[in-house]
Amino acid sequence: MNIENIEAFVYVFHYGSFNKAAEVLFLSQPSVTARIQSLERELDCRLFDRLGKQVQLTEKGRQFLPYAQQLLHIYQKGKQHIQRQRTIPNELRIGCTVSVSNYMIPELLPKLKAQYPGLQIKVTTAVTDDIVSKVLNRELDIGFVRNVSHPNLQSVKYYEDPIRLYAYADHPLAGIKEVSVELIVDQPFVFFECGSLDWLRIHRVFQSLNKPPLIEIHTDNAETAKKLVLNKAGICFLPRLCVLKEVQEQLLYPIDVAEVTGVALQTNIISLNGEQSEIVQFLISNRVV
Repeated sequence: MNIENIEAFVYVFHYGSFNKAAEVLFLSQPSVTARIQSLERELDCRLFDRLGKQVQLTEKGRQFLPYAQQLLHIYQKGKQHIQRQRTIPNELRIGCTVSVSNYMIPELLPKLKAQYPGLQIKVTTAVTDDIVSKVLNRELDIGFVRNVSHPNLQSVKYYEDPIRLYAYADHPLAGIKEVSVELIVDQPFVFFECGSLDWLRIHRVFQSLNKPPLIEIHTDNAETAKKLVLNKAGICFLPRLCVLKEVQEQLLYPIDVAEVTGVALQTNIISLNGEQSEIVQFLISNRVV
């Protein structure tokens, strides 16, 4: 049985007209008529009665209709599945910054695997500039990077991670909801920064004072900075995502500093224009919050 004949039958019933069905199927009216006649020969019965310009199902046509609709639905669903598979690669190469690798990827990838069970995933950790270059050169399919813009890239905001001051449990400032920058300038600091403009904003806050902050240790690794705070080496400005567990366990306490309110690290998803759109949309709809 020809699926095109089934399609013509369902469309003629739906639109109540051979001409309208032909228009929607981008066929001539005689072609649609020929398909219906072919199906009627196969079934050995008449499917439609013509009433002037209108058509209506015969009794045999009404009996056959639900089966025809089901056959067409199954065919279209299978076709969509095959076409969808063509747009999903067998292997997905993801590039991400260290913070994304540590705090987002472990939560995100199981969801991605559940949605695309046959997908093989390779994760590469690098700095934003290297990830951008690798995506442009097709060495990576998708990147999680700082906020970037490039004419050849689709760059979509994925997550904005607020930066706050954190102190260990028995620090004098622990439990205080908000302080001014003057109150913390003499406190021993562990200073973590990743080179983005957001961290420069924090530096500028201290530049407005007569003396610099008391930075005991400087590091470019958030995990190192967090563990130093836990070991009471000082207080530290850190992204929220890296300290969620410690805050919940009351090992670290967030402190709002009025002068740095609104400072946050933005993470974007990047891919080549027009590529990986389905996976990117899935990732965006499953943001780690």
